[in-house]
Amino acid sequence: MNETVTWHGHSNFHVAWEGGSLVIDPFFTNNPKAVVALADSPKPDYVLLTHMHGDHIGDTVALCREYGAKLVCAVTTSEAMVAKGVPQESLFNGIGMNIGGTVPLQGAFVTMTEAFHTSEAGAPTGFIVRLPSGYTLYHSGDTGIFANMATWGALFPLDLALLPVGDVFTMDGRQAAMAAKMLGAKAAVPMHYGTFPRLAQTPDAFIQHLEQSAPACRCKVMQPGQTLSLPL
Repeated sequence: MNETVTWHGHSNFHVAWEGGSLVIDPFFTNNPKAVVALADSPKPDYVLLTHMHGDHIGDTVALCREYGAKLVCAVTTSEAMVAKGVPQESLFNGIGMNIGGTVPLQGAFVTMTEAFHTSEAGAPTGFIVRLPSGYTLYHSGDTGIFANMATWGALFPLDLALLPVGDVFTMDGRQAAMAAKMLGAKAAVPMHYGTFPRLAQTPDAFIQHLEQSAPACRCKVMQPGQTLSLPL
């Protein structure tokens, strides 16, 4: 079964499997690190939106209005996104979901987790995605470290964790390495760095601390536009 993950810079990931696909935080337009324009990117069946900041909302409205993607996000976030132009009929479940809930997406299953951050509207969240093969990945969204990461890792043995390492607005490299340890992830991809001047420009601190905190967790540094076949 062909399953892939593609990084489009910042927190923008496209995940595909036989029979479906999704994009998380589809920031293409005005993303300094994106090497693919929205018009040239694969069109997903679903958009998973972690929270309402412009560098995460990105092209959500266009993907829903012009390409028919369904929006999966927190309930109050969905209401605010309708006000921004997402068609009501594009909301998954007609309303969205909430933290702790799990929904089926064409053979995959998505569980919403909490995240510790801010948001223009609604609660910031993360997502655990279980693909049809059983391969399980976690996109933390923008977040600081929190103890309950260990609980999610116990409930969902994680093959891959997508973790912000840019500091200032999210975890820094040291915190993200500890998060990988608490999650028990087999592998980790750093994200949310180098996009803007205020962020850490490289994942070097994360790589260094991961070797110390979670040596069993393999670090995979992706390049914008790069696609990896799963399992890693």
